[in-house]
Formats: sequence, C-alpha cells, structure tokens
Amino acid sequence: MKPTRTFTSDRDLRDGVRTGCRAVAGLGGIVQLVGAGPGDPELLTMKAVRAIGMASVIVYDRLVSDEILALAPPHARLIDVGKTPGHHPVPQDEISQLLISLARGGGRIVRLKGGDPFMFGRGGEEAIALATAGIAFEVVPGITSAQGCAASLKVPLTHRDVATGVRFLTGHRRDGEALDFDWPGLSDSSTTLVVYMGLANIDEIASQLIAHGRDGETPVLAVASATRADEVQLSSTLSRIAGDVRRARMQAPVLFVIGEVAGLAAVMQRAITLAEVPDQHCEEREGSRVAVG
Repeated sequence: MKPTRTFTSDRDLRDGVRTGCRAVAGLGGIVQLVGAGPGDPELLTMKAVRAIGMASVIVYDRLVSDEILALAPPHARLIDVGKTPGHHPVPQDEISQLLISLARGGGRIVRLKGGDPFMFGRGGEEAIALATAGIAFEVVPGITSAQGCAASLKVPLTHRDVATGVRFLTGHRRDGEALDFDWPGLSDSSTTLVVYMGLANIDEIASQLIAHGRDGETPVLAVASATRADEVQLSSTLSRIAGDVRRARMQAPVLFVIGEVAGLAAVMQRAITLAEVPDQHCEEREGSRVAVG
C-alpha cells in the first residue's frame, strides 16, 4: 500500500501533484479525471474518447449520457456515483476514497464528469485526495457546459462593446447555505454571468442582482440539457426569469446566461445554418452537401 502524505502548503501540494502524475504505473493503477463535455457525444475530445475506450473502470456522474458510456469497452466496470439536487447517495469523500482504492488495485480508472472536471465538478477535491494518497493521475479537460450552451444558442459569452468579461457562478451552496456572493460586482452590466445549478435559487439570484443595481430588463437565457436532443431553451429578462422557468416547468440541469449578450439570441436564431437547410434545397456534390438557391 502506498504511503499517504499530508500537504501543509500550496507549494507542497504542487510538488505532490507532480509526484503523483509521474508515479510509475507498475506500482498501481492510474486515475484519469475526464471531462465528458456538455452532453453531445460529438463534443468529446479525442483524448477523452481514448481514455474511455481504454478504461478498466469508469466512475461516472448522472450527467454523462448513455451514448458516451456506450464508448466504454465491454469488459469495463461502470460505477454510478451520480448526484441529484439534495440527494447524494455517494458522498464526495466516499467517491474520492473509491478512486484511491480502485487505483491501488491496478488498471486504468476513468472518473467521468459532465463538462470539465475542474469547472464546478469537484475535480479539484478528487485531485487533491489522489495526490495526497500518492496515486498517479491526469486531467483530461472537457468542453464546459457554458461553452456548449453558448454554441448551441449561437450566443457569444463576451462581445465587444456589450460584454467585456464573463463570470461563472454556482447557483447553490453546500448544505443549503445562503448565497453569499459579491452582488455589487456581479451587477456590473458589462459582465456576462453564467449560473450553473441555479434552478432552485434563481428567484433569489435575480432579486439580489436587481437590488444591487442590475437592470430588471437585462436579457436572460435559460437552457436545460444543453447540446442534447432534449435541449429546452427559454428567453426572458432578469425580473421575469424565475416565474418563467416555473411556468415552463424546466428540469435540471439548467444553465442561465445573464447579460446583454443574451439579447443576441433572437438575432442568432434567425441565422440559417447548413444543417437546417431542407433536403430539397441541397444536392450532393462530390460527397459534400452544398446549399443551392
């Protein structure tokens, strides 16, 4: 069994991470913290596909689609540790210990997370636990839910003269604690806000932003299951978004884009893409689909 180590400083932690990443695979298994992207299997990175295809065990979250899990080799063991709002059947500490135990048994362990493992995915906690235990690991980044959502909506998160910055927020706190955010800073009209996991608290989030100076008519987009076949989009304003998502009965996962860039959605939706052109207006030319008038 590998010795464990306690980190006492940021430098100590960085050294431990490097040591863990350089560990010899023959002394045990390796853990790959892999981003599964926002949902559409075609948005997986090539490195993620290779990692999944070579895995001996895959520990996955609930937002990982069946289509992505189907890429696992037939012999791979699949372990579901998914969480839903207010329901965590496998606590985070147990997930980290599971990864350590599996790695010590040898093989290639893939920890598969929706989006990117280091963007509200608690991948940092797992990385620290692995480094502390001396387990070899690597991180395979994924397209974030925010990026996938923006692409699906055809809406940029930053745009010159409209939004000079973007901030990513988690819409809930551990154990239902109060949302103690920098509300004045978040109310800057030149900043796009992307709120993850905010469905349950969107009323409070919107109210606080308005109370701290953000215009109630600020455009807001809510997107459920972004990039998936069952994606649902809703356009609203900051003052109306809470009521609108309730009436629409939107179900998690829902991501909110708040800011002037959200107002570009109507313009972008009018853009005709090649994929949306009816078949009768296309013809095959040397193996390519070409739009014709």
